[in-house]
Amino acid sequence: MSAPRYDVLAIGNAIVDVMSPCEDELIEELGLARGGMMLVDTDRAHELYEAMGPAREISGGSAANTLAGLSALGAQCAFIGQVADDQLGEVFAHDIRAVGIDFDSPARPGPPSTARCLIFVTPDGQRTMNTYLGASQFLPAEALDEGLIASAAILYLEGYLWDPEQPRAAMRKAIAAARAAGRRVAFTLSDAFVIDRHGDDFRALIDAGEIDILFANKAELAALTGEADLEAGLAALAPKLPVLVVTRSEEGAVAISGGERAEIAAEPVEHVVDTTGAGDLFAAGFLAGLVRGEELGRCLKMGAVAAGEVISHFGARPEADLRALMKVRLG
Repeated sequence: MSAPRYDVLAIGNAIVDVMSPCEDELIEELGLARGGMMLVDTDRAHELYEAMGPAREISGGSAANTLAGLSALGAQCAFIGQVADDQLGEVFAHDIRAVGIDFDSPARPGPPSTARCLIFVTPDGQRTMNTYLGASQFLPAEALDEGLIASAAILYLEGYLWDPEQPRAAMRKAIAAARAAGRRVAFTLSDAFVIDRHGDDFRALIDAGEIDILFANKAELAALTGEADLEAGLAALAPKLPVLVVTRSEEGAVAISGGERAEIAAEPVEHVVDTTGAGDLFAAGFLAGLVRGEELGRCLKMGAVAAGEVISHFGARPEADLRALMKVRLG
């Protein structure tokens, strides 16, 4: 097997986040699922945007955020995702390349427009996300470069993108290419609603040994296994995966690999400003440790440090020097 060109190559939604602080009352008034993520159509996206106060536009997307964290930690990364040939598409492409990530997916001409996520952030830092998938749901399988996928040590897939038909086919093709090249496949479940719609697919992939590293939170673990109890869920799933990582918000995280179990507490954060991207950056820190051959507990700690940084400010991508922060927190 040849040495990998990239540490991690990710396939995910190419989204620009539109973020605005709001009061809890607005969440209720708009009938939103507080703290969750909903898919919205064009009309609903316009309605929600009109209801927003002053907003910031920041390139996002779950897998792209993870790569931004990985790149900040010195990893070599590439991204595959679909934007439209429009202003937001140019913003996304510029931002991801500016942090050192290779992104060569050609823009899609004509409608629909580049995806955007309208995020309402309440005073406690909780984020309520409303995603218009736009062009991102039209990533064709034939656009994948199998040689590029084979050149990455880890293929990282975003569960959110499993919903639309075209990118789901593209990700299946990517999994086959990665496995044929002897590379590892990492998958993040993204949200319980994705599991409600596609849990059978995910369980089949796991049972077939197609996933090497799985990221989930407590709710996603319960939805996937049918076990409300955390320990029961871990016991049901861990034996089927080389690496299982489960985050528990303020309760920290646990990882199980080859019978080894590690747990860490959440990083202390003086003031939680915005929880957008916490799981994405946790995955970034964990994977950064994994590709360097760090032991399981240290990988978890790196994930917690990265997540703690991103929830201390608006936006789902790191603002502090993550490498310097790791030295302070981990030594």
